[in-house]
Amino acid sequence: MTSVPFVDLSVQHRQIAAEVDQGFAEVLAKGDYIGGRSVTLFEQEYAAYSEAAHCVGVANGTDALEMALRALGIRYGDEVILPANTFIATAEAVVRAGGVPVLVDADDEALLIDPTLVEAAVTDRTRAIIPVDLYGQAAPFEQLPAVIRDRGIAVLEDGAQSQGARRHGRRAGTLGTIAATSFYPGKNLGAYGDAGAVVTDDADLARRVRVMGAHGSAVKYQHTEFGFNSRLDTLQSVVLRAKLRRLDEWNEQRRVAAGRYEQLLGGESRVRLPVTLAGNEHVWHLYVIRVANRDEVLKGLNENGIGAAIHYPVPVHLQTAFTGLGAAGSFPVSERSADEILSLPIYPGITAEHQERVAEVLSKVLG
Repeated sequence: MTSVPFVDLSVQHRQIAAEVDQGFAEVLAKGDYIGGRSVTLFEQEYAAYSEAAHCVGVANGTDALEMALRALGIRYGDEVILPANTFIATAEAVVRAGGVPVLVDADDEALLIDPTLVEAAVTDRTRAIIPVDLYGQAAPFEQLPAVIRDRGIAVLEDGAQSQGARRHGRRAGTLGTIAATSFYPGKNLGAYGDAGAVVTDDADLARRVRVMGAHGSAVKYQHTEFGFNSRLDTLQSVVLRAKLRRLDEWNEQRRVAAGRYEQLLGGESRVRLPVTLAGNEHVWHLYVIRVANRDEVLKGLNENGIGAAIHYPVPVHLQTAFTGLGAAGSFPVSERSADEILSLPIYPGITAEHQERVAEVLSKVLG
């Protein structure tokens, strides 16, 4: 039986192993462990790649979201709008910053935030909105209602799944006032552990994030504001620099793989294929289809060696940790899709044979 992993990170590692070994050796020889030269270079290179003025490396993507919110001035009781269909970290960061998450439903096509529902969620306490980029494509930022701009509501882009994507020609990470991203190993640009970054064109916001992540200190032992310890690890920056040089090539391989799935599954009436919004250049962090009897289909795939997964099986408001954000039925698209979505294997280097095997097994287990 041919097995297909959900993701195979060893394919990427083989391509960068020599560069990583050399980079690690340089860091270890210098003892350049915290905030080293490699971190500075990565921040410069990722800012340039993102077509933004500033990048600040932090410990992980959740910290990046929280720090961006704090830099924007979110305080206790401030409301922050976000989609119900997102990873829990988006809501988590709002609460950690002292804010109150306010959810809106997703659209039924791309499963991104539905901009037509945003205005009804705005109140006098709304201070920010987080239109999450999901599965590899950017949210429709320019479709947010005028009230967001007119009231000066800050726009924070959660770009953890859209590294390298574009919307109407603009690079993901530059579609809001500030952006947060994650370099968790499985991301399009992934480290060998946890890592993250904040990206912005605003020099003052970048400064606030940097000071915040160093215990509120711009000068050693002088702490001008409350902060904490959240810095990009120097060894992780070595990995990220090597991978960044290949990110566009790897994203193109993801696009080819997505196109192949569309060909293989396009005639399968029992499968609802993913939709790319007009104006988006997708980078296919995930290839998410929708099927009936999803749990049975997932079990059948896994039993036949296909590493499929679910992103995400429980909307934010139905998580026990976030009881009170909405009862069952409050966000019908997010709830319905959570029972249907299924992520198929996709990663740079996946072979045509592996994808054909996925399609073959999927057709069989659909019954």
